[in-house]
Amino acid sequence: MHIAILTFDGFNELDSLIALGILNRIKKPDWRVSLACPTPTVRSMNGVTLHAQATLAEAATADVVLVGSGMQTREVVADTALMAQLQLDPARQLLGAQCSGTLVLAKLGLLHGIPACTDLTTKPWVEAAGVDVLNQPLFVSGNIATAGGCLASQYLACWVIARLEGLEAACSAMHYVAPVGEKEDYVARMRRHIEPTLHSMPALA
Repeated sequence: MHIAILTFDGFNELDSLIALGILNRIKKPDWRVSLACPTPTVRSMNGVTLHAQATLAEAATADVVLVGSGMQTREVVADTALMAQLQLDPARQLLGAQCSGTLVLAKLGLLHGIPACTDLTTKPWVEAAGVDVLNQPLFVSGNIATAGGCLASQYLACWVIARLEGLEAACSAMHYVAPVGEKEDYVARMRRHIEPTLHSMPALA
């Protein structure tokens, strides 16, 4: 099981790394979570340099792809050569987007007829791409999920875990990372967002 988190120059550390941390609460030999980047290193919006763990080509064949956000997402979607490498397909992959990552899915044509979540800064750009933006942290349609707001990355990660390993595994992961004294509150809130999305799950090809 390979989960790739697309991470570009200008990335938001919270969006990519919170998901990375929560998803790695699953301890299985075949469970791999990687930061997939277009270059060997990428630099965050706050100057943190990360080394790529996977290429975009590897991400295209991953079981799950989460599109991280950042300050240069509009440059990403304007780069036709880069976008051509993102051969994503919700028929065979779980796809998620965090904040401005939603713009990437929109420009790839994957949100046609589907409302989505994103951050407030990105909202007008996503709407200009023809997608209705919802005022909520998470929305799931079939095998595609979008999240809005940096800390909504916890819901995106838990959605992936719930789809692949079950809701109780997602609850366990959230319980581990939640603040002491508030763990039950965090788990309950996550369940309210995630559980309804699991009632009718389309199969992956």
